[in-house]
Amino acid sequence: MTIKINAFAIVMPLAFATVPALAADVPAAATTTTTTTVAPAATTSIVLPATASDVLRAGAEVPLVTAEDLTTKGKALRVGQRVQMTVAANVEQGGVVVIPSGSPAVAEITEVRNKGMWGKSGYIAARAVSVRVADRSIRLTGAFNDKGVTGTGGVVAAVAFVPVAGFFTTGTSAHIPMGAAVKAFLDEDVSFKR
Repeated sequence: MTIKINAFAIVMPLAFATVPALAADVPAAATTTTTTTVAPAATTSIVLPATASDVLRAGAEVPLVTAEDLTTKGKALRVGQRVQMTVAANVEQGGVVVIPSGSPAVAEITEVRNKGMWGKSGYIAARAVSVRVADRSIRLTGAFNDKGVTGTGGVVAAVAFVPVAGFFTTGTSAHIPMGAAVKAFLDEDVSFKR
């Protein structure tokens, strides 16, 4: 959409009306009896930005699923490790699929705590990083986690009967199965063409 503005038609009446010195310098006879012809000024074009329907705004939900099994069992997970995910459903704006289902996404492990003695449970925390659409990587935000079950009840019971037994009682490992649903959100605006 283009708007055309005639700059001369806006500026000249304002100049004579708002600046008394300019109006005083013009002789009275010239302002009432003389007609002056002036060529029109060049027109200026203003291009408006794309409509809001052509932009998927930051904060839009992107449903993901894990593409691999995550567990603290075996102590293999490390902070900073990248985890593969996929988009679970189409993300649309105005009837246009902006992020198709099945697009690859990446998450990163942010915290790992392995199960331990005295009933300590395992814990996994991760955050969504990005999704790849065609040749573009789009930033994501959002966190997910899992915590194993603590063995506190077992520790208390074991300590009551055999004090050293609590040392050998552990909680369960944290586990996020393959295919687990995760909510992520766009961390940037995504423009697209219809």
